[in-house]
Amino acid sequence: MRILYLECNMGAAGDMLTAALSELTENVKAFENRFNALGIPNVSLTLEKSEKCGITGTHARVTVGGEEEDEHMHDHHHDHHDHHHHEHHHHTTLSDVEHIISHFNVSDTVKENAKAVYKLIAEAEAHAHGRETGDIHFHEVGTLDAIADVTAVCMLMEEINPDKIVVSPVSVGSGSVKCAHGILPVPAPATEYILRGVPIGGTDIKGELCTPTGAALLKRFADEFGAMPEMKIIKTGYGMGTKDFERANMVRAFIGEADTSGGEVVELRCNIDDMTGEQFGFATEEIMRGGALDVYTAPIVMKKNRPGTLLTVLCRAENKEDIISLIFKHTTTLGIREYSITRHTLTRRETALKTPYGTVRGKVSEGYGTKTVKAEYEDLAAMAREHNISLKNIKYETEE
Repeated sequence: MRILYLECNMGAAGDMLTAALSELTENVKAFENRFNALGIPNVSLTLEKSEKCGITGTHARVTVGGEEEDEHMHDHHHDHHDHHHHEHHHHTTLSDVEHIISHFNVSDTVKENAKAVYKLIAEAEAHAHGRETGDIHFHEVGTLDAIADVTAVCMLMEEINPDKIVVSPVSVGSGSVKCAHGILPVPAPATEYILRGVPIGGTDIKGELCTPTGAALLKRFADEFGAMPEMKIIKTGYGMGTKDFERANMVRAFIGEADTSGGEVVELRCNIDDMTGEQFGFATEEIMRGGALDVYTAPIVMKKNRPGTLLTVLCRAENKEDIISLIFKHTTTLGIREYSITRHTLTRRETALKTPYGTVRGKVSEGYGTKTVKAEYEDLAAMAREHNISLKNIKYETEE
């Protein structure tokens, strides 16, 4: 499994994510050329070498009509009541942005993701200002800049095509930030709204580390948030921010390969003392039907010397929430204990097996220096009944 891990110890902004992901492609300049070939009016992307605290990476510089916006100012879009000092620029709504994106020469997936990211930003701004999403207006120059960042990240995600995207807890900075409305606390209300449900943390660094655009991109693409999963790193991308801090201002993007032969498996357990055998039988069937890898029970003695049953369910990590819901639905338990386990499995494949009475289906399991061949029980049973012989007397061998 190919995993993309984004390390956001210094937050995230659209340009930093663009730069970090561009380093995971075959050729950074080739991606720059592909992006500029889209022909976004007056917009140009330059991916240039940058150094922060002695570490070399890439900086994504977007210019609109030759003018470069501040990476943080353009992220705090303002509504139509605040013309700020850009009165000579007209403003664009979410539908305008979606119209612009729909005309780009990119795949439908890239368009869909880019529009979804902008919808997250508009919803957050609307919530912060107490307005409807459609009433939010974006400053034109800043919008084209941010559209470029968003589209570039969506294109890069499609190109890198990881099986899973994991994002670290997001540092948001501290103190306050200047935006079109005045001085706001960090994280700014729109950023905070987007990052609800995402693990975040402040730092001793003064200033805004995570912008609304950066937050919306992370929220759209992350399959989960947390520590780096166990994986063999293939390539690392360093995306540098514009500002300098005492710590290297960068996003690191790791692409790696995780061994999923055993898969990420979760064990769920609960103790039950008030269910009948019939209820346990039904619950077991329903939990297995719901996608569990295995369900089994064992007798236990509970408090006050009451006989009870330990129910144990094994399932894949990605299926965990569904299985937990089924356990609560079909049992009387009030709580479930969860354990992360490592499972070592042999690789399995189907084969055909020869017997003196014909061919049956079988499975070959191999790995760790061993190999076993086993016939399908249902096929053997049907053969034993047909010839009126014992199951154990049917000898079989592989046709391979």
